[in-house]
Amino acid sequence: MDVSSTLWVLTVLGLVALISVDFFIGRKPHDVSIKEAGIWTIVWIALAVFFGLGLLIFGGGQPAGEFFAGYITEKSLSVDNLFVFVLIMAKFSVPSQYQQRVLLVGVLIALVLRTVFIVAGAAIIASFSWVFYIFGAFLIYTAWKLIQEARADEEDEEFEENKLLKAAERRFGVADRYHGTKLWIEQNGKRVMTPMLVVMLAIGTTDVLFALDSIPAIFGLTQDPYIVFTANAFALMGLRQLYFLIGGLLRKLVHLSYGLSIILGFIGVKLVLHALHESGVHVPEISIPVSLGVICGVLVVTTITSLRASKKQALKDRAEAGRAEAGRAETDRGEGTAKDSIDV
Repeated sequence: MDVSSTLWVLTVLGLVALISVDFFIGRKPHDVSIKEAGIWTIVWIALAVFFGLGLLIFGGGQPAGEFFAGYITEKSLSVDNLFVFVLIMAKFSVPSQYQQRVLLVGVLIALVLRTVFIVAGAAIIASFSWVFYIFGAFLIYTAWKLIQEARADEEDEEFEENKLLKAAERRFGVADRYHGTKLWIEQNGKRVMTPMLVVMLAIGTTDVLFALDSIPAIFGLTQDPYIVFTANAFALMGLRQLYFLIGGLLRKLVHLSYGLSIILGFIGVKLVLHALHESGVHVPEISIPVSLGVICGVLVVTTITSLRASKKQALKDRAEAGRAEAGRAETDRGEGTAKDSIDV
């Protein structure tokens, strides 16, 4: 797409306006209800769909297809990131009424930092076509790593602070408790960070680590910086509401890692084929409609199998609990009978 500087400015201003409205509505700390989260999730998805339709009308089928493929991929990867967000909230014991503020600011930090990644990625791709080999190999490796982690099925995971976060805590110090939504306070004559600021930085910087696979993934679907940026923006800005909406369902998506590994592996192969094609090797290239179909198909199948597996596990757990309860009741009856015999 030939995107003018005016369109870039209007797009950024439009996103800033939407973010401002979102921030204004949620400015007062409160517990986010399922209804509120559901309404805002629908709003952000609808805005993304309208934007994609606008690309279809004014830009044609190719840009629109690339946007929807990128948006769905980034949204899917973002859902996987919510698992870590849950761990971060637990690690820092964030009060429920402050969680929506933490996520909003954390996601804004992530969006700014991702924009830097996108600009750098676009510049590298424009100068060195062979970088597609690196992106493709990295995505295939990430896909394999996801499968290994899913098979490990580790329990009782805990969030570990990254080196940047630890350095900031050592440099500025951290207050011993939350002070509302304040980010800095005076303590013993020294200005220190509050836990609120620390957890915001944790959300933002952790999401940047996730960008190491999501940014190459979307560049495997489109090399247009405008589409890469807008797909990331719409996927991230609905993440806060999605956290509260499907928080209880996250544990039920037991096969999500397998689905994401298939998607990342597929895009990795697509990137390698594209790199070979750019090098003059006659190989088939995977079209956007095929990519969109594979991504949607994998997500649908993964969701269905996850919910079925979770339902079977829940039935099994209830059955085991029932048997354990029956065993305890039988033991209690036996002990009661023995006591009666002794009393007689």
